[in-house]
Amino acid sequence: MTRLRATLALGLVLAAVLGLTGATVRVPFVALGDGPTFDVLGAQDGRTIIDVTGAVPTFPTSGQLRMTTVAVTSQVTLFGAVAMWISGSHEVVPREQVYPTGQSSQQVDAENTRQFTQSEDDAQNAALRYLGYPSTVQVGDVTTPGPSVGLLRQGDRIAAIGGRPVTTPQDVVDAVGASRPGAPLVLTVVRGGTTSDVTVTTAPRPGDATKGYLGITAAAVVDAPATIRIGLADVGGPSAGLIFATAIVDKLTPGDLTGGKDIAGTGTIDASGRVGPIGGIRFKMDAARDDGATAFLVPAGNCAEAVRSAPAGLTLARVSDLREGVAAVRSIAAGQTPPTC
Repeated sequence: MTRLRATLALGLVLAAVLGLTGATVRVPFVALGDGPTFDVLGAQDGRTIIDVTGAVPTFPTSGQLRMTTVAVTSQVTLFGAVAMWISGSHEVVPREQVYPTGQSSQQVDAENTRQFTQSEDDAQNAALRYLGYPSTVQVGDVTTPGPSVGLLRQGDRIAAIGGRPVTTPQDVVDAVGASRPGAPLVLTVVRGGTTSDVTVTTAPRPGDATKGYLGITAAAVVDAPATIRIGLADVGGPSAGLIFATAIVDKLTPGDLTGGKDIAGTGTIDASGRVGPIGGIRFKMDAARDDGATAFLVPAGNCAEAVRSAPAGLTLARVSDLREGVAAVRSIAAGQTPPTC
């Protein structure tokens, strides 16, 4: 074999090896792209996504309120990553941004499921509070050891702290966070129908020893004669909260909130109705527009990013809480322009 032929043969072998490697070997990156959208006023697999039962009137809805998602491709080859990066259809990011070091994919999925369930609970509480139903704060767990052991119990309802009424878990966080370790806090507690004052001496908060700490988890409880079930399979994370809450308001409010329009959105929500920012808004907006949405509810914290990447034909509505979200949907339904980014 001549030297030229040997060189060519070696080159072909190397090219084949590199090609096989690039096409099969996985790299430590994941790809983010457009995920599916779901009209939460509708049904999935023949089952209504948001079902309301109980002694409360419900009202027919029209139009769509779409929750949006981001698709994650976790098994990416070298050639696949390069192709997706060049096409611009995906964002290729280090794997640890989605699957933190030390956590398995199963652990990450479990946490996403927990966050999704919490977003359902918070959306229900936020919507019912918006509609005027009374809200209280209930003690979940009491940390052992901790300053509240023997003083507070699971199921206690906290009506006030230091004489100030509290109606959401965030109210408790704010009240306790404003105290210093060692400070006595007087909690007005309802237990078994009896109201009493309980004094708890705060401890240093883990991670910030300058602030007070009660050592409890608190959950919002809204007293409403309604049972709300949100059923949506194979979705995780907290970012559907705003759309869930808006849809519940629509179902429990006379009239047609959407006016038959196709509206999408995203954003976390807490029990008080405050809306928080999320990730992947570019992909969520693209998916919503592709599925027919003409308007998109954007968390205020995502506005700058949304303006840079909004697809043509999609109206952006800036939202910082549920009240603004509902008002934006009403404006869109009436053919008006909502406050925008």
